[in-house]
Amino acid sequence: MPIDESRAFLPVRIAVLTVSDTRGLAEDRSGDTLVARLSDAGHVLAARAILRDDVDAIVAQLHRWIDDPQVDCIITTGGTGVTGRDVTPEAVERIADKMIPGFGELFRWLSFQTIGTSTVQSRACACVARGTYVFALPGSTGAVKDAWDGILSSQLDSRHRPCNFVELMPRLMER
Repeated sequence: MPIDESRAFLPVRIAVLTVSDTRGLAEDRSGDTLVARLSDAGHVLAARAILRDDVDAIVAQLHRWIDDPQVDCIITTGGTGVTGRDVTPEAVERIADKMIPGFGELFRWLSFQTIGTSTVQSRACACVARGTYVFALPGSTGAVKDAWDGILSSQLDSRHRPCNFVELMPRLMER
């Protein structure tokens, strides 16, 4: 999709949350991948955290970042599968004002190109919560690359045409 070079690039302040019962910062390849990609694109890492698969803890962290004026967007990685411990989509639903169903649909379509029918096990999702975008990605590095390279890199670029998420940010709180 086209980038309109005549438009100014507006960096987005992004918080990255890794949800995992088994990974710490040293083993967080998916979080590292997100941080590298968003930084390489010219965005700002506003915050980073790792939490266990605990819906209440995830909701609390999302609320803290949503309330922080220095965070425009939150990207989570992990906890989107179908096991009993996978609770990130439930946390996102609890904080959401508006779901963005097309994000999960497009993610699974892109992921199908890489992993075939195994993509049905992903519950990747997105929402707007009190004026902040929240994107929940699976925990694999491949899934993070698919989501960033195939969706987020363009939708979080203010120059992307015909439209992008950044240009809507000032209007997210409209009533």
